[in-house]
Amino acid sequence: MWKAGVVSPTFHTGRLLVATPAVGGDIFVRSVILVLHHDESGAQGVVLNKPLSAEVDSVLPGWQVVVTAPPVLFQGGPVSMTSALGLVTVPGDESEPLGVKRLFGSIGLVDLDTPMPVVAAELAGMRIFAGYAGWTEGQLESEIRRGDWYIVDAEARDPFASEPHVLWREVLRRQRDSLAFVANFPDDPSMN
Repeated sequence: MWKAGVVSPTFHTGRLLVATPAVGGDIFVRSVILVLHHDESGAQGVVLNKPLSAEVDSVLPGWQVVVTAPPVLFQGGPVSMTSALGLVTVPGDESEPLGVKRLFGSIGLVDLDTPMPVVAAELAGMRIFAGYAGWTEGQLESEIRRGDWYIVDAEARDPFASEPHVLWREVLRRQRDSLAFVANFPDDPSMN
């Protein structure tokens, strides 16, 4: 597990970025981001714990019946908020189902132009994100050095948490070192 301020010599695809208590802003405060891709040219991910009030069917009619509860859109990040990204988990190690591109392990992206009935039977979990989080070359590494992110291993259930509002605390609480204590950090430190 990598702590804030420590830069891994490798890239972080498939891992979680957990915002440190110092990170502010509407989107990134207490955010948990699944890194979908990270290499020398930059990184992309989705914020897993920022549900919106809009139901999936209001944007993508027909898909709401297959998304993991809660059946709402999630704000994936500040980039391309007018686009939708379907994150899925596909059981087994077989080939990619039609309309799905595996990214790592059982996690993949679904082509939302594929008819929903074609892919629905192949999915074990699905969430729709409006936008994504993106970093240019060296930007994420700079934020890690500055101490903005804890880098921890993801668990299969994280992208599809049924109670996303508590994911930040749950991810921190399950860490096996002093990082677990950060889960108790008050929302407003001045009230401590």
